[in-house]
Amino acid sequence: MERRRIGSLDVSVVGLGCNNFGSRLDEAATARVVDAALDAGTDFFDTADIYGKTKSEEFLGRILGKRRDSMILATKFGMPIDDDHKGASAAYIRKAVEDSLRRLQTDRIDLYQLHRPDADTPLAETLGALDDLVKAGKVREIGCSNFSAQQLQEAEAAARPGGARFVSVQNEYSLLKREPERGVLDECARGGIGFIPYFPLASGLLTGKYRAGKPVPEGTRISAGWASGMLNDDNLAIVEKLTAYAEDHGHTLLELAFSWLLARPVVTSVIAGATSAEQAHSNAAAASWQMSAAQVEEVNALLPAV
Repeated sequence: MERRRIGSLDVSVVGLGCNNFGSRLDEAATARVVDAALDAGTDFFDTADIYGKTKSEEFLGRILGKRRDSMILATKFGMPIDDDHKGASAAYIRKAVEDSLRRLQTDRIDLYQLHRPDADTPLAETLGALDDLVKAGKVREIGCSNFSAQQLQEAEAAARPGGARFVSVQNEYSLLKREPERGVLDECARGGIGFIPYFPLASGLLTGKYRAGKPVPEGTRISAGWASGMLNDDNLAIVEKLTAYAEDHGHTLLELAFSWLLARPVVTSVIAGATSAEQAHSNAAAASWQMSAAQVEEVNALLPAV
């Protein structure tokens, strides 16, 4: 699998999103997905302390074992676990990182990410605490998530001189959700920040399982009520166009969804969740289409204007 850089980290261009672990998947099912992802060449795992009410980190800590040293482990902090565990203050960061290290059964986190902006804490305080963790060897690189272009600029200005800075931003981005094109991607290119798309398959709409005029498959995220607002006539019409384009070029809709994102140099690794070994293998294989600039423009012409 192709590899790209997030700061000093060398990662697979398809990452495994671990938000299903501890919620939709128990520990045994999580182990099957983890094993399949590693077998398929995916070595960038992205979790968060809130996933599965901390069980995602706990499961990973027990499952990875000695394999932990052969992969890149990312986690996040900041969203509320409960009333006493939330935010981005220096005091909380010092506690949150120790909790994550313990659950993950590791001595360092490769990429430690602020899950969302914290309006109650100055960015300089957050970045200072994160810089301390990098200097202490507990964290290798730091990143953020759900940041706007303006917030990325503010974070750059707030970092200590010569200190750790955000090397990545993780925002929602897909063929059906293109908000990052309104400034964030340009800011990433300007500042040398890696962009990590989450929900690249638009909650499953870009997997090929949902087609206009067909019943909604049982057991899927949308059938369970997750992101059901995505399932509308406009999106299904776009899916039909994209499916036809992919098939005309000898590819699947899934391959188009990953490869269109990776056609942008600022995109470092596409984070996709999986609930089965088969999905982990399919996602890993989906990034093989090296799309030309002309093909990207052709696909863009099928989409609503940004």
